[in-house]
Amino acid sequence: MAFSIRLTEQEKNLAESYARLHSLSLGEAFKRALFEKIEDEYDISVYEDAYREYENSGKESRPIAELWKELDL
Repeated sequence: MAFSIRLTEQEKNLAESYARLHSLSLGEAFKRALFEKIEDEYDISVYEDAYREYENSGKESRPIAELWKELDL
């Protein structure tokens, strides 16, 4: 699939510089950026669900020093 996007001259220059810096084509740079953004948002969503589950479990965290003491470390 092909697509086009409109960029200002400044945005285009920045994108091209980034692609050159990483030895990528402009298309590959945009593709990687898109999928990294999708992955980041997915990771945040998974974290938020896990944290909500932890909060609802009633469990409480404690200082790591307590664990070390308990394990004689």
